[in-house]
Amino acid sequence: MARRQHKKRTHVGANNGVSNVVPIHSSASSTPKSMVIRAGAGKVGASVSQLVKDVRRTMEPGTASRLKERKTNRLRDYTTMAGPLGVSHLLLFSKSSTGNTNLRLTLVPRGPTLHFRVEKYSLCKDVQKSLRHPTGGGKEYLSSPLLVMNNFLSSDIGEISKRAVPKHLETLATTVFQSLFPPISPQTTPLSSIRRVLLLNRELPKSPSTTSDNEEPRYVICMRHYAIVTKPTGLSKGVRRISVTGRTSKERRSKMVMPNLGKLEDVADYIIDPSAAGGGFTSGSESEMETDAEVEVLNTNRERTSNAKQAGVAHHDKTESHRDGVGTHKRAVRLVELGPRMKLRMTKVEEGVCGGKVLWHEYLSKSESEVRKMEEVWETRKREKAERKQVQKENVEKKQNLKGSDGKDVDDVHEDFANDLVGYDSEDCDGEGSEDEDGHKNQ
Repeated sequence: MARRQHKKRTHVGANNGVSNVVPIHSSASSTPKSMVIRAGAGKVGASVSQLVKDVRRTMEPGTASRLKERKTNRLRDYTTMAGPLGVSHLLLFSKSSTGNTNLRLTLVPRGPTLHFRVEKYSLCKDVQKSLRHPTGGGKEYLSSPLLVMNNFLSSDIGEISKRAVPKHLETLATTVFQSLFPPISPQTTPLSSIRRVLLLNRELPKSPSTTSDNEEPRYVICMRHYAIVTKPTGLSKGVRRISVTGRTSKERRSKMVMPNLGKLEDVADYIIDPSAAGGGFTSGSESEMETDAEVEVLNTNRERTSNAKQAGVAHHDKTESHRDGVGTHKRAVRLVELGPRMKLRMTKVEEGVCGGKVLWHEYLSKSESEVRKMEEVWETRKREKAERKQVQKENVEKKQNLKGSDGKDVDDVHEDFANDLVGYDSEDCDGEGSEDEDGHKNQ
């Protein structure tokens, strides 16, 4: 008799694999995660689509690198899935009817939202073509970049321009950008894990005597993305080719790095004259590195072992040898640009996720009476929203109490009331509304 088959994938006790849902109190939920999205996937164009891919590459590993957008996707689709997936930031690129490229940086689920206009940008492929010796494509993207912020807070900004960004909004923008990446602890974070640098430089406005307030950008941020490259210092090129610590990882992978010393009687002949091994002409400036900084780096376990064997250092003398610098070597730190480049101009700050009260606007200014009137309107909206929530909660409890008499299950009661709950927060999540000529919503 044939053995009866049982379903294993659809039953309760089946092992269906690890779920992708992140628990709320897990350690992974505290790590910042982001989604870089094309708002209107078929309308932004090929150049902006490539810019989105480059920004995703910059935000790795804490981002959705293979996110596929659809033309029918709305903002609410992403905000709904942000909670189960543990996503904390949304970066939405869009294109207005006038051709301006815009960026919205928002924190989910509470906000705030920063609106930027992308005035200039360069793709990664354009940056790589402009460099003589480009780098990238290795292990740089396995860890988050080191965030460096400059001029985000200025004490004399209020004296330079009367239309300057308020001080509390400067602090808010600084906090939003700092929360994009996990914090780094100098005591616990290993130096080998820091392979990239993301530089955000704010261009401070000039003196009002040279430019007018209407022409002067008030909050402009320039973004650059670099890879950290280290090379040994104090060694000539010939010595670096035969040194274990002097050769880079790319040179160690290459097969044509080691010189042919078969025709020489002693390695000292090569050190005195590297051209004797067919290395070509040398100059006295080969040992000089074009760098801005030199740091002392501890040797790896394999390098320390080989150095100890060669020097004949005993076990009880390791501490003294480390103090004398035997376990360290100097390396020159150099930054190689990876791309992309962006010049962002902040145009608006608002509460919530792309649909709240406007805290600051670059093109619109309101009087005190208009601000008070706007505050009253938003207080009325919050009060009405709280009343709707209370009414809906009472209706759900009433239907649950009547489920026994009607013979309905709890799922049937929720199904009857689903239409009221689905469209509840659509005005807060979709963020739709009239847009001005720059692609920003009017409030």
